[in-house]
Amino acid sequence: MELKNSKWAEGELLARRAEVLGTWPTGKEVDLEEAVSYHRQLPAAKQFSLKLLEAKERKITLAQPRAGVALINEHIDLLRYLEDEGGADLLPTTIDSYTRQNRYSEAQTGIEESRTMGRSMLNGFPAVNHGVAACRQVVEAVKNPVQVRHGTPDARMLAEITLAGGFTAFEGGGISYNIPYAKDVPIEKSILWWQYVDRLTGYYEENGVSINREPFGPLTGTLVPPCISHSIGIIEALLAAEQGVKNITLGYGQCGNLLQDVAALQTLTELGEEYLGRFGYRDVNLTTVFHQWMGGFPQDESKAFGVIAWGAATAALGKATKVIVKTPHEAFGIPTKEANAAGIRATKQVLNMLKDQKLEETPGLADEKEVIRKEVHSILERVLLLGEGDLAQGAVRAFQAGVLDVPFAPSRNNAGKILPVRDNNGAVRLLEFGNLPLPAEVQEFHREKIAERGRAERREPSFQMVIDDIYAISKGMLVGKPR
Repeated sequence: MELKNSKWAEGELLARRAEVLGTWPTGKEVDLEEAVSYHRQLPAAKQFSLKLLEAKERKITLAQPRAGVALINEHIDLLRYLEDEGGADLLPTTIDSYTRQNRYSEAQTGIEESRTMGRSMLNGFPAVNHGVAACRQVVEAVKNPVQVRHGTPDARMLAEITLAGGFTAFEGGGISYNIPYAKDVPIEKSILWWQYVDRLTGYYEENGVSINREPFGPLTGTLVPPCISHSIGIIEALLAAEQGVKNITLGYGQCGNLLQDVAALQTLTELGEEYLGRFGYRDVNLTTVFHQWMGGFPQDESKAFGVIAWGAATAALGKATKVIVKTPHEAFGIPTKEANAAGIRATKQVLNMLKDQKLEETPGLADEKEVIRKEVHSILERVLLLGEGDLAQGAVRAFQAGVLDVPFAPSRNNAGKILPVRDNNGAVRLLEFGNLPLPAEVQEFHREKIAERGRAERREPSFQMVIDDIYAISKGMLVGKPR
């Protein structure tokens, strides 16, 4: 099938489903017509899209953790604990690493080992192996809506099982769940696979069921400039909208400088609505998600809570629709349920304290927003030009040309030529631009901001600054300044 950004006919989707559902025995449990009926009887309180739209209207920020374990009952117990003890407004089901790579046999072994060992031997919930009925057990056992969170380049089977299982939100996209996660997956293939996911979501929408779709905003989570994550998120939103998706949450990962992060959140909504409207998708409901710091964390729990609180404050002041919460155990791996709940409670305390406060528009905030607008416009217009009007083809060619480039990504399809670094105030700038088509005045803005830091630290801007910045927060700072 040739890759192009045009809506699949219903027959095209239905013709391809048999092959996808045949990849694991639980595929036989999926009955699309019955699944639509199941969703229609779900109460409003368990519908992700409705809760997000209510939060957007009320101008509040909802808190959502990450969580997932191997066995059904234990996973339910975990989610119940996070909503009862942590106060989570929205719930996750984080998928295990084997399922993310479509290695269902190994996921099955992990399930069996978990039963034998009496603890989870997987780093998430193997939804494909458990099947539709088990997913419905999860959805029915909790009070709040549940989202599928993962990291899967080919998520077709996972989408079939979990959407039929009653989950009302599904994270990821053909770029954001390929370039930061996979080494050798061609972008053409992953975009096609995710067109399937989006067309399946569109099918539910056409039958009266709204499923929220969320491109993964943080990408590699390491000094990603707003213009990169914004451009990729908007591309994935447009690709999803073409397939009939009507409820989209655009994401952004915390960089650490308050003005830059608030500017990023505000322009994410503005630019997303601009491009969706430009291409005729005016009936798409757009919300935002802010990811608390995705990089290295301090090992000390008190210091980790400080990082969490700063992320919560930024989410609240930036008026994100929801925030993805970190835990004080980030430096050690998979957190305990108690640590996860503590991170949620700390986040919600800050959100509640700041919900009625507003960050005033200052010259510095206005400047940051204008820079982001110029950067995103220049990148997206070049993507469209490269695709000769076809966004899907444009995205593929943009990565080939380095017009889209994600810092520190493992994918061989990524140029890896841009180099981000913090300025003297902690905002993420570009030390090396690679092939990004940024205007001359924007490039000069970056150079001067980095030079200002160099003068303050009495050293030439270099790769050493980048290394220092990557480890800075785990060492108690934002900017990696020499001690």
